[in-house]
Amino acid sequence: MVDGYSLHGTAPDEVAYLRLREASGLTPKRPDQAGPALAGGWAACHVVHEASGETVAMGRVIGDGGWYFHVVDMAVLPDHQRRGLGDLVLSHLLDVIATDAPPGAYVSLMVDPPGRRLYERHGFVDSAPRSVGMVLADER
Repeated sequence: MVDGYSLHGTAPDEVAYLRLREASGLTPKRPDQAGPALAGGWAACHVVHEASGETVAMGRVIGDGGWYFHVVDMAVLPDHQRRGLGDLVLSHLLDVIATDAPPGAYVSLMVDPPGRRLYERHGFVDSAPRSVGMVLADER
């Protein structure tokens, strides 16, 4: 645990989710996207700054519950970065997968350069050249 913060094993509310995505530099989303996204997750957690009551970090896992687990929405507000909150969130999510998923789970994520070291510390490696991520260019 990080002093002054509390970890909650649930997704943040929609308002905090949308604020965290935008303020931390993730692609902003709309309220009509937030509700289904949060309801459709396999696991989630958020971190509250105890002094202010503000939700300052989050992470989620989406997946099928059997084989595929994808870490998404990892975000920490800029004023609360470099305090171990990303490690706290990712450790919690990986612990949930280790405890609740069947053995041999395939855990993946997409990483932006600033987050690379965090994920490497937790055992993530590049999947290339064996496999390379792709996205649909037309967001429809």
